[in-house]
Amino acid sequence: SDAGRALRQEALEAVVLMLSPIVPHIGQVLWEALGHQGMVVDHPWPQADPAALEQDCVELVVQVNGKVRGRIEVAADAGEDSIRERALAEANVQRSIGDKTLRKLILVPGRLVNLVVG
Repeated sequence: SDAGRALRQEALEAVVLMLSPIVPHIGQVLWEALGHQGMVVDHPWPQADPAALEQDCVELVVQVNGKVRGRIEVAADAGEDSIRERALAEANVQRSIGDKTLRKLILVPGRLVNLVVG
């Protein structure tokens, strides 16, 4: 597709630009092979897009008494209550908890949920 080709072209250009200080001759040859005129060293360095770095969802490891029992995907800004609901809804977590009571929920934002039961 055209979008795929454009994305591939943009990625290759960024790689060639970053390689050119290390291997300038090869960088120039690759730059011309990508269809550009002029020197690769005259082109500006690629800029990161901060919006592309933001995550909408995060994957959390769910542990029961310190042992990994599953993984859940939640919104990056999800609250503790919704994370607790999603963690407790996991089948493997329910099996591990059984008829024990939930004593404590330890939440490390963006990383893991540890359910302490007893």
